[in-house]
Amino acid sequence: MSSFLATVKSFVADLLLWSLFTVGLGAALGAGAVLDGTQKDVATVAGSAVALVTGTRLAKKPRIKGFLSRPGTLWFLFLFNGGAAVAMYVALDGVKAIAAAAAMGLVSLGAAGGIVAGHRNAAHA
Repeated sequence: MSSFLATVKSFVADLLLWSLFTVGLGAALGAGAVLDGTQKDVATVAGSAVALVTGTRLAKKPRIKGFLSRPGTLWFLFLFNGGAAVAMYVALDGVKAIAAAAAMGLVSLGAAGGIVAGHRNAAHA
């Protein structure tokens, strides 16, 4: 009976994490369509924070961690986010361009770090 309760608890926790992640992304991306001014800024920042915290927790799950550490996934993240950073810097103006390009560039650099770490681990083995 204990394993059934543990399974239900794990399912509910995962469902809550994914729901909060989705709501956070929705609030961050959709606040501009519904709100104006300071309320829009607050909803965007709060939604981003919720998505960041829950996304970090989700990335630590074994299946997702395994997927994100595969070399093919890391190369895709590195190249796609690096290209998106350059495109955002060129296409947008002002502070938004710098902020968006910096955020995407950090993701690209994180993926590059994973590629280098995986290469070093393979060389030592």
